[in-house]
Amino acid sequence: MGLRVVDVLHEAAAGLFERPGRSALTGLGTVLGVAALVATLGLASTAGNQIVQRLDALEARDITIQPADPTINQNSETLDWAATSTLLELNGVETAVALAYIPTDRASIRPFPYRMPGEPTYLNLPVVAASPTVVEAIGASLVQGRTFDQGHVERADRVALIGRDAAVQLGIERVEGEPAISIGDYLYQVTGIFDSPRRESSLTAAVVVTSATAARDLGVDNPSRVLLTTTPGANSLISTQAPLALAPNNPTGLTVSVPPEPIATRRGVEADIATLFLSLAGVTLLIGTIGIANTTLVSVLERTPEIGLRRALGARRRHIAIQFLAESTLLGSLSGVIGTALGIIAVLVASYVNRWTPVLPPLLPPLALAAGSLTGLLAGLYPSVKAARLQPADALRTS
Repeated sequence: MGLRVVDVLHEAAAGLFERPGRSALTGLGTVLGVAALVATLGLASTAGNQIVQRLDALEARDITIQPADPTINQNSETLDWAATSTLLELNGVETAVALAYIPTDRASIRPFPYRMPGEPTYLNLPVVAASPTVVEAIGASLVQGRTFDQGHVERADRVALIGRDAAVQLGIERVEGEPAISIGDYLYQVTGIFDSPRRESSLTAAVVVTSATAARDLGVDNPSRVLLTTTPGANSLISTQAPLALAPNNPTGLTVSVPPEPIATRRGVEADIATLFLSLAGVTLLIGTIGIANTTLVSVLERTPEIGLRRALGARRRHIAIQFLAESTLLGSLSGVIGTALGIIAVLVASYVNRWTPVLPPLLPPLALAAGSLTGLLAGLYPSVKAARLQPADALRTS
């Protein structure tokens, strides 16, 4: 006696929809389990993506370039002041600045007007020559005035920026009155005061002048280093391109300092989140499996007379086993479809509320559907075997 697939599905559907309320409550555990599986894995991917973005935002994206032998740079063109504009043309460079730290014996500083007798005449403040992008490139903020620009460089104007600590030592609180300081034998107008540099924190106690005045008044012709800030993920590429752009004939004459990328940390965070959420989903799915198994077993006990009648009419053990196994598998599959849909909706809603970008692994929906079917299949194994083992006479006797 054969048993067609269509007949099995028809009998399974009839068995489920004969008691729709109980079937719905039975499948609820699997629905919640699959929904939890999809939601947690989807949210794990989404949250992992957000954490990766935060790590990228916090990632050290600073590059420092300087001559391999700094002692020869003053008499060479390994680095020059055009380096800033050259590097800013590279795709992936956000900010760039060239700096030259001027020896203290060439740049004695004192406030103007000069201090009263008994007060220190000269201040031990560092003087640094920089390109006009200095405030942005070191991540500082202007608290007074303005920075110098390319026009000041081209005219070689004697203007200066001072850090907040230097301003305190110089007794300069505001720049509206065009305060001046003496650097060597020349007066420089202070155009701005900056504070809180993210890079080169020592510049808070420094005086910054243009490259043109540094070359004319202080004898410094070339920068000693170039600072770059790149877009997230561009460090590796820019670290190889920058030396070629600055010194195509001798790129090995430059040393590039690049901070390591936190790849291992990023992958570890993603793996930890996925493991945590997958464990929670697995527990929920296990509860759903137990629920289907329990209800299917109760169904076998309730339908014992039906099983006895089928056996008496010629149904074999395997037919009875397949019938109950098909019912539990169909219930698990339907629960998987509903749970998958609810899980996806949960991911979309959570992402919308938190303004995240939803990330759903492409294999997750089909795997969730398969998990629902597998849950029903496993849950029906024991009840179907128990039903198949019932003897016709014993089953009919219970009716």
